[in-house]
Amino acid sequence: MTIIDLIPAPLTKEGFADFGDVIEIDGAERIPINQGTTERFHALTQLDVAEQKGKPILSIFRATARPAPIKIELMERHPLGSQAFFPLSDHAWLVVVSSATNPSPENLSAFLARGDQGVQYAKNTWHHPLLIIEPTQDFLVADREGPGENLDEIWFGGKKNARLVLS
Repeated sequence: MTIIDLIPAPLTKEGFADFGDVIEIDGAERIPINQGTTERFHALTQLDVAEQKGKPILSIFRATARPAPIKIELMERHPLGSQAFFPLSDHAWLVVVSSATNPSPENLSAFLARGDQGVQYAKNTWHHPLLIIEPTQDFLVADREGPGENLDEIWFGGKKNARLVLS
């Protein structure tokens, strides 16, 4: 079996632009509200979920850490809508994506997200399911509910996989 090592790069808006949006307050429009007691960081991203009469929903996902070293054996995508993840605690976490039509261990990109950064995967973007470093971590997730098949998976099989290497 061939193993490809993925070394996560810091998550930045520029580095992630091909895959979707980075959700963070840096550079956001700031609007004072509630008699000046609250600051709104406005329109950090826009959901893309209307295809085939989809509607936006909010959920909380509780992720559990995978055994180290983290093996990357599959990728998934959502052809009918975008999907946004934002951590509910200040813990770093991992993002693995591919812009290829058919993802494989050779064409994956990995990012290390800070605990104050989220991502929105653009519609049809191949990504790995949630990857965390802490034993458990909760995320606020905005995605699509509605008719139609909105999940595709690719399993790499036993011949070639990737693993995340954390320094």
